[in-house]
Amino acid sequence: LNENAHHATSFTGTTACRGKAKGIVRIIKNRDDFTKMKPWDILVASMTTTNMMPIIKKAVAIITDEGGITCHAAIISRELKIPCIIGTQIATSTLKDGDLVEVDGERGTVKRLN
Repeated sequence: LNENAHHATSFTGTTACRGKAKGIVRIIKNRDDFTKMKPWDILVASMTTTNMMPIIKKAVAIITDEGGITCHAAIISRELKIPCIIGTQIATSTLKDGDLVEVDGERGTVKRLN
């Protein structure tokens, strides 16, 4: 991971589901973090799993560090029709809870707005 990743104002990944969304970042590392997730927040995780479905349904977008086009986040985001960018490698280390970001599923970019 390069030193500048923590200061990046934008980064890219693979688009799993197109669309655009703005929202507040919630970093989800484990089940204890589930309570942080509010409706219209953006779920940021290393990867998503089936036990995250209750909080995924609240999310306005999903960003993950890992995953390919057939990963859980990719499939679920397409089912729910919410923008999703996967395989960023740095989302959970670059973004912080409370960051306002724009997810652009057309370009595969995540931009910090605050």
